[in-house]
Amino acid sequence: MSIWAIVPVKPLRRAKTRLADILSPDQRYQLAEMMLRQVLAVLDSAPQVTGTLVISRDTEALAIARDMGARTIQESSSSDLNLALIRATEVIRVWGAGAALIIPADLPFVNAHDIASIAGMGRYGPCIVIASDVYKMGTNALLVRPPGLINYAFGENSYNLHLAAAQRANIDVHTYDSDSLRIDIDVPEDLVRYNELVESGEFTLLTRMLPDLSRSDMPTTGGSNG
Repeated sequence: MSIWAIVPVKPLRRAKTRLADILSPDQRYQLAEMMLRQVLAVLDSAPQVTGTLVISRDTEALAIARDMGARTIQESSSSDLNLALIRATEVIRVWGAGAALIIPADLPFVNAHDIASIAGMGRYGPCIVIASDVYKMGTNALLVRPPGLINYAFGENSYNLHLAAAQRANIDVHTYDSDSLRIDIDVPEDLVRYNELVESGEFTLLTRMLPDLSRSDMPTTGGSNG
């Protein structure tokens, strides 16, 4: 059965506010746009993914998504993330999706191997496949087969809340561990790691982001977050 990816996108010009001390508003917009394009390109190239649906209240983000071949839904300004994801899930169910793969737009290093591995782990349902953030608190990717099987709980402590929802539903849970999926870009230390990885790899849609050192004492390169 087909997998549809759902990519929720925050307004690009209001993204990454926790980087405001080191990046200008234009730089934060550029970073958010690059990451969105990178995620969409990976999903488009993954043979396991039938299609991608982007949901956002940002018309610029939706235009970028359509330009890259994704389908889109305009999110209402009053809805929260989980309600928006429920709406998107209902849409892909109508389209015949056998599984929903939630991939946030700020995971620049998600790759084809990640998508293939998650799809393989979740090929038999009912089940979820979940990938956490580095702190084992947030959810950086979630496959649900069939769509709508559990309630979404993105936000604080979402990793454990999704696990609890799957246990209540008495369905299989598969945990996917991936260094590339654990890297989301939220705080200055994440940007150091981002620049190191962009320099060491081949990412045609990603470029280094140099901090404005007048805003911060953060180093531009070197070091590791572990």
